[in-house]
Amino acid sequence: MPPPRSAPAPGRAGEAGQTAALLINIGTPAAPTAPAVRRYLREFLSDPRVVETPRILWWPILHGIVLNTRPAKSAKRYAAIWTDEGSPLEAHTRRQAALLRGFLGQSGHRVRVDYAMRYGRPSIAETLTRLAGEGCARILLLPLHPQYSAGATASAFDAAFRWAASVRDQPELRTVRGFAAEPGYIEALAASVRRHWAAHGPPDSSCRLVMSFHGIPAKAAERGDPYRDECLTTGRLLARALGLGEDRCVIAFQSRFGSARWLQPYTAEALENLARQGIRRVDALCPGFPADCLETLEEIAVTGKSIFLRAGGREFFPIPCLNENEDWIRALQALVLRHLQGWPTR
Repeated sequence: MPPPRSAPAPGRAGEAGQTAALLINIGTPAAPTAPAVRRYLREFLSDPRVVETPRILWWPILHGIVLNTRPAKSAKRYAAIWTDEGSPLEAHTRRQAALLRGFLGQSGHRVRVDYAMRYGRPSIAETLTRLAGEGCARILLLPLHPQYSAGATASAFDAAFRWAASVRDQPELRTVRGFAAEPGYIEALAASVRRHWAAHGPPDSSCRLVMSFHGIPAKAAERGDPYRDECLTTGRLLARALGLGEDRCVIAFQSRFGSARWLQPYTAEALENLARQGIRRVDALCPGFPADCLETLEEIAVTGKSIFLRAGGREFFPIPCLNENEDWIRALQALVLRHLQGWPTR
């Protein structure tokens, strides 16, 4: 077994070193092309946290079928949302990190803020190596997944701890497990919905607020993953903040993959059922995605809208993710500062 790699020392002897916060998002292909999507999917779907099927069963399916059929289809979907800045997910995450860095600085806190992707680039390992090399002795790991799940949050921590296991002179590491009930996060979501209502009119009895969260396999929840409960907590708190009764809100789960049972109700089926029940308007929000991405810009705003309208609905409004909203960045600032307590930031 080779000896651990050495990272440059976080700080000279006798010096405090710097404090940093690392925002971690799920990841994105480098380009909307089949080869780039294939590389991304290979890394993503090879993670045993994401696909818990035994390797001996999953590997032939992944390499013999999925990676030969899915990349071209997914690349077309990515191409439909790609921007001049590249991937919307990467662009929003980069801007969130820059704004958070600025807000912290304006408040008198000297905190390095950077971002990384669990899959793709910039990777967690390369970003941590750079931060340590630039003198960061303390690093807060903040996955941008409000609701904890093993397949997203824990996987991000796995990658960070694997990096730490390869480094001789480790920085201190802290983790933020999630923030499903964080008051600032809930209020930022509520403010986003209120702005939407101000622009498009308040909802009436024939309107529903659909809160669509990314799904996970039902078996994961049955094995103890708390993700579903945390999604329900966020939905309940958001409805309360908006003054909406349970009959005016629908919580559903999207992005199902494969033939196994996932968390239900499925968003696509929920949208179709609402239209058939006579609901004329849907306002669709994705609280689990702090940044717009393929799942919000294409799966909900395009495909979800089409499903609802084809089934007889009249109006479908996708509400943008939190992205660079100031109230969201302020909520991030409060969250980071609470978790940095005891570390020097001034």
